[in-house]
Amino acid sequence: MRKVRLNKYLARSGVTSRRKSDLLIEQGKVRVNGQVVTRLGTKIDPATDKVDVHGKQVSPEAKHYLVLHKPPGYLVTMDDPFDRPTIKELIPDLKVRLFPVGRLDFNSEGLLLMTNDGELAHQLMHPRFHRKKIYMVWIRGQIKTQDMDRLFKGVFLDGKKTSLDKIDLIKKEKDSSLLKVEIHEGRKREIRRMFQAVGSEVWRLKRIQFAGLRLRGLKKGQWRYLTPEEIKILRNP
Repeated sequence: MRKVRLNKYLARSGVTSRRKSDLLIEQGKVRVNGQVVTRLGTKIDPATDKVDVHGKQVSPEAKHYLVLHKPPGYLVTMDDPFDRPTIKELIPDLKVRLFPVGRLDFNSEGLLLMTNDGELAHQLMHPRFHRKKIYMVWIRGQIKTQDMDRLFKGVFLDGKKTSLDKIDLIKKEKDSSLLKVEIHEGRKREIRRMFQAVGSEVWRLKRIQFAGLRLRGLKKGQWRYLTPEEIKILRNP
């Protein structure tokens, strides 16, 4: 069997993403055939080499792909030291380490992909792959046309210009506006902060599409397995 990079092997084994696997390697948490490996770029032979992380042997496992309709009031993490509600409470125990792909903040809702396919997760989360995410955004008050133009052209967050790929006004009422926005980046609380930058407060945020995936009628708190066709779309957009 052809040798593969250690970080790629760890991702395929469902340990974590390739980037975080590199951190584990640098921290001396990974052993190959009993020897600590800290050099990034190390290659192994999956057929003969034994790999362990934190003293536990790992190997490629069957891949699982789930879509969850995350409700507001849940943290996108599998463990919280303060015992706050987490998405772990909403998904089945498949005896594998599932992890979320991308972010949805505590008060946001909508589509969240869960998998143990670290290699695919890395591709889906990296901005250079331009995986489209679509949100419904409810804001207080009536949004101005010039503010929509600013969001499309870009606003600065932490010194970095960030823009929406598309923005459409769906409904405007006396005290609120509903918009549909498309973006491919994935920075923390990005959409809320962008609207805040033009003086608008987001009071509800729902992701309805991610990398071609849709909720397909899932109610809040419900989940489903991806279809083979959906998995193919994720791998070959």
